[in-house]
Amino acid sequence: MGSNGGGGGGGGKPVLWEFHATGPRNISNPSWRDLIRSGWTDPNYRRIAVSCFVQAAYLLELDRQEKRNGESALAPNWWKPFKYKLVRPLIDSRDGSIYGVLLEWDQLAALSDLIVLRPNGAPKVVLAIRGTVLKQSTVVRDLEDDFRFFTMESLRGSVRFTGALEALKSAIDKHGSNNVCIAGHSLGAGFALQVGKTLAQDGIFVECHLFNPPSVSLGMGLRKLQEKAGKVLKRYVSGSSSNATELYHPTEDGGAASAIGEEKLIKEVKRWVPNLYINSCDYICCFYADRSGVATVTAEKHEGHSGTHSKLFVIAKGPKKFLEAHGLQQWWSDDYELQLAVHDSKLMYRHLKSLYVNES
Repeated sequence: MGSNGGGGGGGGKPVLWEFHATGPRNISNPSWRDLIRSGWTDPNYRRIAVSCFVQAAYLLELDRQEKRNGESALAPNWWKPFKYKLVRPLIDSRDGSIYGVLLEWDQLAALSDLIVLRPNGAPKVVLAIRGTVLKQSTVVRDLEDDFRFFTMESLRGSVRFTGALEALKSAIDKHGSNNVCIAGHSLGAGFALQVGKTLAQDGIFVECHLFNPPSVSLGMGLRKLQEKAGKVLKRYVSGSSSNATELYHPTEDGGAASAIGEEKLIKEVKRWVPNLYINSCDYICCFYADRSGVATVTAEKHEGHSGTHSKLFVIAKGPKKFLEAHGLQQWWSDDYELQLAVHDSKLMYRHLKSLYVNES
């Protein structure tokens, strides 16, 4: 779950990932007035900046593999225009690969452009996690974590989960949860979601951006089959028993009680609102797209919707081929249309429900 070549949906020569060549066109060299007015309060600017930080995580690993450093390194150009600096890379102890970057607002770089204060809304620290890189030195461990999610729908057993959680907790202790942001693409989005959920279970809510998060797993498929089998069995029992109606009534009462509990749950999960970025032509993430779990986009916008659990942004007019639809580059491009879809994704609701309910 990811891509081979910096998150843009395919490999290529290094020049393809030069910031000036493939980076966002409208904010490649922002003026101090733009930053003081704080584009960070604009959701589009925020999405573009954070997706560039995730791209930097990809490129930092590719720089390491291809022994690029100093002026030849590609990764720094993806955080410097936004006035951030590298605090430290996140390194996988299994193979020495870099799977994430911890970035911090660079006040000295900002002062050189006469920016005295950090712009309103700009996070003090951003943790960005890359997805799969299909290169010889990383592919084994990357695919191991892909397989872990595919079979168990959990990344908790990975050393990358532990490392990302520890890094974020350290940043929160230093700067506070309101000043910290986590983001990821593909497999990295899976880690970001898992880390965000873990912190939310402790009552710590951090800003979270998930680009093309994986939604398909064997575990989810088996649960759906189990649910369908249970429904079929209920129909069979209700159809073959004369007392089926009486037997079913207590379930209805329980359902009413469950509905009351669900209302309370909705109020709780609103406290943590991750941002999901989905392309419905990407079969890895498309099942987040609507409440039924089907890859269908609904062009409605309900700011005050009582069931809001996450902000789900869907590419309305964008890449259709899988590799491009799953790529990261679309999220900083000006060429595609974004729309805020219906918030109540059934799949995301299940993730959030697990924060407060012990699922059997």
